[in-house]
Amino acid sequence: MPVAASSPSPRKPKPKAKADTGTGPGLEAAQKPAAKAEPGTGLSAVQRALRKLGLVRDIDFALYLPMRYEDETRIVRLADTRDGDTAQIEALVTGSEVVFRPRRQLIVTVDDGSDTCQLRFFNFYPSQQKQLEVGARVRVRGEVRGGFLGRQMMHPAVKAAGTELPEALTPVYSTIAGLAQPVLRREVRSGLARAQLDETLPAGEAPHGAWDLRRALSFLHYPAPDVALATLEDHSHPAWQRLKADELLAQQLSQLMARRARAAQRAPSLQSAKTSLHDELLEALPFALTGAQQRVGGEITRDLGRDLPMHRLLQGDVGSGKTVVAALAAARSIDAGYQCALMAPTEILAAQHFGKLVGWLDPLLAERGLRVAWLTGSQKKKQRDEMQAAVESGEAALVIGTHAVISEKVRFRRLALAIIDEQHRFGVAQRLALRGKAAGGVEGSAGLEPHLLMMSATPIPRTLAMSYYADLDVSTLDELPPGRTPIVTKLVGEQRRDEVVHRIRAQLAQGRQVYWVCPLIEESEAMDLRNATETRDELAAALGEGVGVGLLHSRMPTAEKQAVMEAFTANRLQVLVSTTVIEVGVDVPNASLMVIEHAERFGLSQLHQLRGRVGRGAAASACVLLYAPNEGGRVGETARARLKAMAETSDGFEIARRDLDIRGPGEFLGARQSGAPLLRFADLDADALLLDWAREVAPRMLDRHRALAEKHVDRWLGSKAEYLKA
Repeated sequence: MPVAASSPSPRKPKPKAKADTGTGPGLEAAQKPAAKAEPGTGLSAVQRALRKLGLVRDIDFALYLPMRYEDETRIVRLADTRDGDTAQIEALVTGSEVVFRPRRQLIVTVDDGSDTCQLRFFNFYPSQQKQLEVGARVRVRGEVRGGFLGRQMMHPAVKAAGTELPEALTPVYSTIAGLAQPVLRREVRSGLARAQLDETLPAGEAPHGAWDLRRALSFLHYPAPDVALATLEDHSHPAWQRLKADELLAQQLSQLMARRARAAQRAPSLQSAKTSLHDELLEALPFALTGAQQRVGGEITRDLGRDLPMHRLLQGDVGSGKTVVAALAAARSIDAGYQCALMAPTEILAAQHFGKLVGWLDPLLAERGLRVAWLTGSQKKKQRDEMQAAVESGEAALVIGTHAVISEKVRFRRLALAIIDEQHRFGVAQRLALRGKAAGGVEGSAGLEPHLLMMSATPIPRTLAMSYYADLDVSTLDELPPGRTPIVTKLVGEQRRDEVVHRIRAQLAQGRQVYWVCPLIEESEAMDLRNATETRDELAAALGEGVGVGLLHSRMPTAEKQAVMEAFTANRLQVLVSTTVIEVGVDVPNASLMVIEHAERFGLSQLHQLRGRVGRGAAASACVLLYAPNEGGRVGETARARLKAMAETSDGFEIARRDLDIRGPGEFLGARQSGAPLLRFADLDADALLLDWAREVAPRMLDRHRALAEKHVDRWLGSKAEYLKA
């Protein structure tokens, strides 16, 4: 038989709990009566479990493909099986007993006429024990194990003998606790039968050789027993080609619809003859703009001068100068008589922006009777009320803060430009709420959308930009400001920890400062990782009196965090032990050494962001990745790939490309796609030709077959299409 016991599907949604293997007491689970609806919800336990898997509409079930298959199409003789074979037999129960060695278990002996086999169950039900009484004929499927006690099967699947054999392989789906495999199979089969799978691709537009959708889904849910495993895993197969093509086309159509919908919207035109604030800021900056900053600034200025809402992603490596570009865009908005809001995901990052922008803009704004406002959730009520009043009156021309900026009580007078930093760390609803602040303004901007500038220090690889960011205009800062020193990255094993402390002493002797990043705040019993509190104490003892060693983590009160950062910035603290709360936004040019504890535990993008906290001044800078091998003296394959990438390149675009290869698009995109459907079947690199096909077909289909295009998007994305538009 050419089909193995397992055949995974690509890009399947990750199970939210341990997957049912399909080899447990399936008959017992299948015979249980349907669960009653939970009072007040109208949903049964099964329906609630299905919803957790995202299975609501018939098409959801149809597109929920098996993670592997089991062959229940034939009966084999025990005598013909070998150790390790997965086999299905029909046999007579000749013995059944419950024993307590070493723990309670049911041992059943069966005989199929060619040989005998022991079935062992450590978890069993009374009904199952009754089903396996002596004299019963049963059909058993499981892995055959040999040994001096003879053949055995552990927890095999059991059915009554004599039932008709299926004509196709049995699918095994990823499931969650409380949703038995037989129940899920039944629901998927019913949903597939009911689903409307009529053709949505216009005639002549399907990729060459691809099957129609119903045929493709039937083949992948219920392959014939003679289909080889290699065929099911061959993603160039016409069945896979159709699914991947449809998925990519739905994504492209959704984003093209979003782009065209925005073309029908109106935004305030920020083209003003009065550009004094912008020009004065440009003159006041203590440095010259790079060529990349000038080019990107021009792109943004052109967008802001139109009455169409800007929807632009500003991407640039760590330290490329995105904040300056954002400040100049804000000045354009203020010059035109409007307000600008800048929202950051953490108070530390928001505070860094506030400190810079206040220094640059406040003296210029004060001459105009305007100011920069600061809004965070940790503010005292009196200060927050004062800031909210300034925002509502329009006195606050620029508002900087965290999620507090989008709270219900904050009302802008005339918001025209919304800037979101580290945009991938915000959910869709939060971005939509910030955009909604324009329409709810005091002066009534109903019908107007704000211009939206999203910033990211994680460069987006080309294939990802073509797919998930197809509805955005992308500006790239591909040039670092002069004076930035290259950062040397070293991989150091935990056993050389003393050498790292010696290197810290050398940096301190030169008047420099040091970061030491830990993955945990306090000791964890579950994970044997060094923690920040313990490390701070050890470093303080090792470095001696006269060296200020501070501690920073997310659980500290805001005022305490700000005090620590101010002390480090002012060099009253020479060493800062921190968790990843310093990942973005922290800018201390005198810091020249970054030590990352348990670097093997961090993501590649996160490591690159942390490394970017040094090398911001003229001094030579280094990043030490301190890793701890496992008991075998090795580091896991994925962690090894991340550390290798960090050691080989400091190019953020190359880091992003490798990160995408390691993690895949779902994890790489993070919170930007919160709640959104990520690619389940297509692979952006392997399916680049299909992506090109989808990008070519989408506009033609939308122009000539609008109804089919909308039906196609609804089939694949449903209401989640909105997440790709935000």
